[in-house]
Amino acid sequence: MDPVWTARLVGSRSHIHPGAFHVTELFFEVPLNYARPGDGTIRLFARSISRPEKTIPGLSKPADEPIKPYLVYLEGGPGFGGPEPRSHPVSNRALDAGYTVLYVDYRGTGMSNPIHTDLVLKQGDVNQQVEYLKLFRANSIVRDLEAIRLCLTESWKPEYQTWSIFGQSFGGFVCLSYLSKYPQGLREVFMTGGLAPVERQPLEVYSALYRKVIQRNEAYYSKYPEDEANVARIASYLTTNEADIQLPGGGTFTVHRLLGLGMAFGGHGGLDTVHNLVVKLISDLDQFNYFTTPTLMALEREVPFDSNPVYAILHESIYCSRGVASNWAALNAARKFENFFFWTQSDHNQLSLPVDGMVRVYFSGEMVFPQFFDTYPTLRPLKPAAEALARYSQWEEDLYDEEQLRRNEVPVYAVSYIDDMYVDIGAARETAALVKGIKVHETNQLHHNAIRAKGDEVLGMLFKLRDDTLD
Repeated sequence: MDPVWTARLVGSRSHIHPGAFHVTELFFEVPLNYARPGDGTIRLFARSISRPEKTIPGLSKPADEPIKPYLVYLEGGPGFGGPEPRSHPVSNRALDAGYTVLYVDYRGTGMSNPIHTDLVLKQGDVNQQVEYLKLFRANSIVRDLEAIRLCLTESWKPEYQTWSIFGQSFGGFVCLSYLSKYPQGLREVFMTGGLAPVERQPLEVYSALYRKVIQRNEAYYSKYPEDEANVARIASYLTTNEADIQLPGGGTFTVHRLLGLGMAFGGHGGLDTVHNLVVKLISDLDQFNYFTTPTLMALEREVPFDSNPVYAILHESIYCSRGVASNWAALNAARKFENFFFWTQSDHNQLSLPVDGMVRVYFSGEMVFPQFFDTYPTLRPLKPAAEALARYSQWEEDLYDEEQLRRNEVPVYAVSYIDDMYVDIGAARETAALVKGIKVHETNQLHHNAIRAKGDEVLGMLFKLRDDTLD
């Protein structure tokens, strides 16, 4: 393990929202590469949110006002920055419980040295681009978090210097990396839909996930049976016209882009979201025999690879440990399932697609395919780097330390979703069995985005795990 760094606070701005919140915007400087700190620094961004203490008019706050320990919220992804704190469900509940909440933009996201096409290309050739991009995985993220913790709590009494972390989805993966590498910095850990498949290879991960994606497709067509014919009709139209269908943002509307909408199936309301887009697309074909600009703009908003390229280019690497290359694991796993023939057939024009519902066209889930790097304008120039990353296996370290997790002493509380389309419940149970002392609440009543869709319910489950005692 390389030396632990303390981040340098380089900027701070505070805003008081009357009667509600005190929000502070924080800017930190950390090494780009912790193993080679002389290679330069990057800037990280975070927001803290607290509730101002009530005081009697005319009287100042006491000098010995108690410290409110941090709860750090870690967003899903990879590739997404922290949410706006005032509107996030975690804020109110955590503030009521006595925390100050910190929302961090991971490196490469939000306002923390955000990865974008020009930035990657300016690193040099493909090998240099890969060397740069691999610095944005969870092993670097947890070093950033520990560096920020040391900075923010440097003047606090030792008993207050540890903090709590809360990981949603990929944020839970980061929690497990943090537990593996810097458990001494943690007071407690909360996770929702984030029990990473620590012991599984990428191909195993996606093979399991496809089975759940098939179930969600079946749920979709059961809820909207008319869409069997509608989706097949749209797919057939795209296979013969896709070269000519340009999107307002500069990409191309292909059958792969259509099927990528299934990423929404794993969340509350996701089936309805996709159906509404299918209705718009069919309505356009019925009226004009082409797709209108408003419909294409709605389509573009659904999968955010252009605004969050890390989500695409580093997605499969979150399952890679030392010596393991992803080798486009989602694409290779698709070959095991005839339902996903669109991803494995090179010539779509040779496919016969009846529009009477005889052939179901299945959407994909949270998978990234090489075809995406042909249709999203931000991703196109990054395709050589993505291909190289898919072949890359020389990771310097594992993301998790299984022995450390087995001897874990940090309290860990997790909500796990039995029907999760993004994190396989079988793999989640394996990981839960690995982490010493973890408490898990499993439910088949919630989907992966429940922390946003049904936040009070999920947070109630988590704090009950913490506060209830099991004899």
